Amino acid sequence: MIISCGEALIDLIPDKADGNLFQAVPGGSPFNTALALARLGAPTAFLGRLSRDAFGTQLAQVLEDNGVNLRLLVRGPELTTLAFVKKVEGQASYAFYTQGTADRLLQPGDLPQIPDGAILHWGLGAVVLDGAPVASTLEALFRQEKERRLLSFDPNIRPPVIGAAHLPAYAKRLTEALATFHLIKASDEDLAALFPGGRMEDIAQRWLERGPSIVVVTRGGEGASVFRQGGARLDVPAAKLAKFGDTVGAGDSFTAGLLTRLYERGVRRGAELTALDDTTLKECATFAARVAAKTCEHEGCNPPRRSELG
Repeated sequence: MIISCGEALIDLIPDKADGNLFQAVPGGSPFNTALALARLGAPTAFLGRLSRDAFGTQLAQVLEDNGVNLRLLVRGPELTTLAFVKKVEGQASYAFYTQGTADRLLQPGDLPQIPDGAILHWGLGAVVLDGAPVASTLEALFRQEKERRLLSFDPNIRPPVIGAAHLPAYAKRLTEALATFHLIKASDEDLAALFPGGRMEDIAQRWLERGPSIVVVTRGGEGASVFRQGGARLDVPAAKLAKFGDTVGAGDSFTAGLLTRLYERGVRRGAELTALDDTTLKECATFAARVAAKTCEHEGCNPPRRSELG
């Protein structure tokens, strides 16, 4: 099983006609990843806290309808996190409402027993490493589970949530936290926000020195690059699009594709990830790029089912 941990929220997307009406669309990086994993046929669960309000019920229903196991989910009386989405030429930017919302209030007492053999993935976004209960709870969980299972992490940087003035300190905080994880997936936009002017290779190397075995950097239309401890950089091209909708959920779909192929290859622990050869790693990343590209053919996060990949 692959367990996606963290936030689930509602994206409020402006109506195309005048922009004054908004469509409520389920989202959030870990939610999107869980959705994509399940559609790819991977055994999937979502670990997080959802509101009992109408939006929380909508989020839970979408997960269940797509085959995501909800037995690790808890519900609370707080409101659902909202993200107001602005799209320019298919690229999305976000403004968040997170004050006291359900997904931020996950507590240690909410955590279930993690099934044997499960992979854990945590994606940030509206939730950041800021001392919120969910952040400290999941950090502690991942540290506890490091020797038992493969741990994956997507920093998914949202500068409006962190605040421009706080980005340098946050970059330091994030880099220190990376020692917990085996696999890091970030975008070139994440790196640019955290380390303006920094070279991708140098940043990836610094992160590897903190302890992760693999760092994958997605680069939009340029494909993705895989960096590993003691190995050469591996590049995979972006898959071709039949049409372009937008990039919403593309990174989360890439993560889902990568984790699905690793799971299918029998990877369950960090040591097994480290043992993979370059050919296998490149094949896994190439599959992930295909999943991301298929997601970009639609508007909104609508990841493909396995049958759509050909």
